[in-house]
Amino acid sequence: MLDDLDDIHPLFHGAPTSTEFKKLRKRIVRETREAIETYGMVNRGDRWLVCLSGGKDSYTLLAVLHELKWRGLLPVDLLACNLDQGQPGFPATVLPEFLTQMGVPHRIEYQDTYSIVVDKVPQGRTYCSLCSRLRRGNLYRIAREEGCTAVVLGHHRDDILETFFMNLFHGGRLATMPPKLVNEDGDLMVLRPLSFVAEQDCEKFARSMNYPIIPCDLCGSQEGLQRMQVKKLLDDWESRTPGRRNVMFRALQNVRPSHLADPAIFDFLNLAPGAAQPGTDEGLPPALR
Repeated sequence: MLDDLDDIHPLFHGAPTSTEFKKLRKRIVRETREAIETYGMVNRGDRWLVCLSGGKDSYTLLAVLHELKWRGLLPVDLLACNLDQGQPGFPATVLPEFLTQMGVPHRIEYQDTYSIVVDKVPQGRTYCSLCSRLRRGNLYRIAREEGCTAVVLGHHRDDILETFFMNLFHGGRLATMPPKLVNEDGDLMVLRPLSFVAEQDCEKFARSMNYPIIPCDLCGSQEGLQRMQVKKLLDDWESRTPGRRNVMFRALQNVRPSHLADPAIFDFLNLAPGAAQPGTDEGLPPALR
């Protein structure tokens, strides 16, 4: 059982014994395992670079993956990694001390991308795009140096929904962060095992475990971010109709190209009575069937 105390991973030492926390923990583990299995994330013997920012989401990711591995349910090698981006006041000793104490193999990398972002981004513009590109490039490099097959990120269900609506409102496309993809160079997988997990559950879990959470003082300090506006919109919808986020996420898993308007993914030109029926995949290009 997940709440047995004699075979628990050190990352769960001191876990609350309340029924509420046990249910929360089991739900997160179950949803993470479901995402891993649904999207075929595991190849036995792989080596995963588990990226840590020090935020609630990455702590949750680290703990759950090690729990699954501890239980023999995740046959991969895990290497935790924190990229110290040189932000002023960043508590550089917190993560290495925590990971050492927990017995978690890890690599701490220092790269001053903060100065580059502040120098290159005009005043009043958001840092997110350039910051994420620089961070991603360094993480890919580290993964290659460490012989990893995948870069594993802590994005959860709410991140995926917010990105979808940002693309819808501001990018003019239906797209989001997928649970699994291949990087542009084609040599690494990018995985998001928390794709089915709610942000609220990550928050409750990390706080309950008293993990040393490090706030982001670069992106998180900027006002008026598009993502924050979308988050507020989703929060309002959720408060008015509880469960709305779950319904919207299920929609991302239930796409009907014949009921959209993109001729690149559905053959509208050749759609005719007796040919392809609306709502089926018969009108899809062969590569998408």
